[in-house]
Amino acid sequence: MEISDLRSAVSAGRISWRQHTLKRMLERNIPRKNVIDVIGYGEIIEEYPLARPCPSCLILGLSDNVVYHVVVAYDLSEKMVYVITVYEPDESHFMADFKTRKKDK
Repeated sequence: MEISDLRSAVSAGRISWRQHTLKRMLERNIPRKNVIDVIGYGEIIEEYPLARPCPSCLILGLSDNVVYHVVVAYDLSEKMVYVITVYEPDESHFMADFKTRKKDK
């Protein structure tokens, strides 16, 4: 999966927001703009090529001086991005770079 494909799809308005995702974003006070910023300027740090129904990935990025993780699925045939979840990563699960997962004890 290429970040450029995700950015092109989002720029063309081919982005879908799941109801569950919007609910969690509201609870976490994360605006859509921040998610779009992360997709637009962030980097893919994990890929899930076998995810169903579409391959997905975890994107790390910054918006309004806040670090976010955004999980998206990408439908290759429709060139559509589906926002699965977004959250602020924490150091209990990730190293200080927010890219590297901590090992379970």
